Amino acid sequence: MKVLVTGGCGYIGSHTVRALVNSGHDVLVLDNLVNGHRRAIDENVGFVAGDLEDRTLLAELFEAEKFDAVVHFAAFIEVGESVIDPLKFYQNNISNTLNLLQAMQTYGVKKMVFSSTCAVYGTPDTMPLTEELPCNPVSPYARAKYAIEWALEDCNTAWELGYTALRYFNAAGAASDGKIGEDHSPESHLIPIVLQVALGQREQVKIFGTDYDTPDGSCLRDYIHVEDLADAHVKALEVLAPGQKRIYNAGTGTPTSVRELIEVARKVTGHAIPAVEEGRRAGDVPELYANASKIRDDLGWQPRYAKLEDIVASAWKWHQAHPKGYDDRR
Repeated sequence: MKVLVTGGCGYIGSHTVRALVNSGHDVLVLDNLVNGHRRAIDENVGFVAGDLEDRTLLAELFEAEKFDAVVHFAAFIEVGESVIDPLKFYQNNISNTLNLLQAMQTYGVKKMVFSSTCAVYGTPDTMPLTEELPCNPVSPYARAKYAIEWALEDCNTAWELGYTALRYFNAAGAASDGKIGEDHSPESHLIPIVLQVALGQREQVKIFGTDYDTPDGSCLRDYIHVEDLADAHVKALEVLAPGQKRIYNAGTGTPTSVRELIEVARKVTGHAIPAVEEGRRAGDVPELYANASKIRDDLGWQPRYAKLEDIVASAWKWHQAHPKGYDDRR
């Protein structure tokens, strides 16, 4: 298939681009490089620097390239920032996605795999999370993602758009060959922060909340290796047909506490990794982990990285080789 990947220079996007190319698909990446890195994708992969707000550019690309499908990652992702500046997120994550959907409708492209989030569930009463649970997103980031899920549903009804929305849990790790990995600025994800302590780039890691009703008092999260997540995108795309609609949790179903993760990182890196306890952080929920049986049953998807040690080890390999990320000038 000829596939447009928006935001393909980002963390999950770049790993998915690799997986698509390795599966024989013809990929063109569209990325504005605000948060993505050109070096994260192979120089032989088609690339256009541009933004989804540019409707003229979208029309030119769809006219020239004759895409069969779209894999849509392009979005702002920082939950805290979305609370401070919600309109920025609504403009980029909703309005610009509508531009993309309009181009798809105009040029008859009826397949999309969409990067959604488990944050659409809000603060759930039961665990593990299933796709049938009601959604109650509590941040502008999550509300924007859920709004696009509704838009996809309506486009499915109106013009037979086939779509799969993957509700991610905590993407983690790096490519098995160590060539691409996670590089955000500023960094807000736990595993890179912990590894930055091991590298001497931070003095300590903070544990936000130690009095939750969990086995060790810290939050529980579901960590999925980024290559397993990329594989889920490829599998979802390859079975998708116009008119279909699917929503899947993309997680492993294994809850890991903050304290457990830090201990694993200490073991993997051989560093002490000092940790300090802080109060609860606004917006954090005690536990989030998936029931991923639906994606396993429907797509035959199985995570290859079943152990957290392997996930952390892949990330450690990347961060050791790229202590300043993709930009050696930082």
